[in-house]
Amino acid sequence: EVQLVESGGGLVQAGGSLSVSCTASGFTLADYGVGWFRQAPGKERERVSAVSRNNGRTYYTDSVKGRFTISRDNAKNTMYLQMTSLKPEDTAVYFCAASSYWGMPILETEFNYWGQGTQVTVSS
Repeated sequence: EVQLVESGGGLVQAGGSLSVSCTASGFTLADYGVGWFRQAPGKERERVSAVSRNNGRTYYTDSVKGRFTISRDNAKNTMYLQMTSLKPEDTAVYFCAASSYWGMPILETEFNYWGQGTQVTVSS
């Protein structure tokens, strides 16, 4: 069975750090591009960060540049999103996703597999 299972969400104070992880099963994550999305209450889901399948290039949305880092450990079939200098506006459900798209995956439709989401809450 193909699955992406996230962990590591929680509550943190503004200015703090948090790392979320996402472990794949049923497929080899290294063969896919990967990404993190988030959805805040009352808002559309947005792409936060991604890594392209073909060349490993990374993407970050402007609001998280310099604060968030996407990475993966192929030996563990796991991807990570390290978040620092967190702000209340980072509060959202965070989703990991894997894409078979050859270049930089942008659209949600370019992602094949999705995690169930993990809540990140940043208090002021």
